[in-house]
Amino acid sequence: MRTKALAYGLVVAAAIAPVAACRPDVSPAAARQSGQLTPVESPTLKLVIDGAIDQIGSTVSYDPAYVKLDYPGGDVPPDRGVCSDVIVRAFRKASVDLQKELHEDMKRNFSAYPQQWGAARPDRNIDHRRVPNLMTYFKRLKKEVAITNNGQDYFPGDVVAWDLGNGLVHIGLVSNIKGEGASAHSIVHNIGAGARVEDVLFSWKIIGHYRYFK
Repeated sequence: MRTKALAYGLVVAAAIAPVAACRPDVSPAAARQSGQLTPVESPTLKLVIDGAIDQIGSTVSYDPAYVKLDYPGGDVPPDRGVCSDVIVRAFRKASVDLQKELHEDMKRNFSAYPQQWGAARPDRNIDHRRVPNLMTYFKRLKKEVAITNNGQDYFPGDVVAWDLGNGLVHIGLVSNIKGEGASAHSIVHNIGAGARVEDVLFSWKIIGHYRYFK
C-alpha cells in the first residue's frame, strides 16, 4: 500500500493483520490484565513502558499526515498518530524528547541519516516520526543489541523495528506483558488501528533491536 505517507517514511499497514492479544478499544488496565506482568525494577524503564501502554484506548487511529509541530515537545493530537509516535510519547514520560534529541543530532550530522526523502535539511516536524531516522539515531548512540529468534532476548522497554515488505517499515516497544503461552513479551505499537498491545514480535522480519534504557 503506497500512499503520500511513504514520502514521510511513515508506514500505513492497516491491511497487515497482526495476531491480536487485545481489542483496539481495550483500556490500559485491561491490557495489563491480558497476560502475566513481568516486574520492572527501574523506575525510568517503568515510566517508559507505562507511557506506551497508557496510549491504548487514547490513541485510537492511525494518521500519517504531515503536521507542523511545536518545538520542542511537539506532538499530533493524542487520539491519532503513527508507529513512531508510540515510541516518542513513551520516551517523553522519562524526559527524553526524541523530537529534540534527534533534530539536534541531525543538524550536526545530516549526512549520517537516510536521504531517501529528498530533504535538503533537517525538519523538526517529521524527522523523529520516520522509522529509519529513529533506527539511525539509536544506532549512533550505540543502543543496538543483537537480533535473535529467542523471545527471552527482548526485554521490556526495548525498541524493535521490522521490515513488513514492499518498502514498509514498522517500530514498536516491548511491554512487560506476556500472554498465556507466549514465547515473548507483547509489543505496544500502532499498525493501523491505534495503539495496541499484541503478541507480534516475530510476526515480521526484525531489522532493528535497541535498548535505550537499562
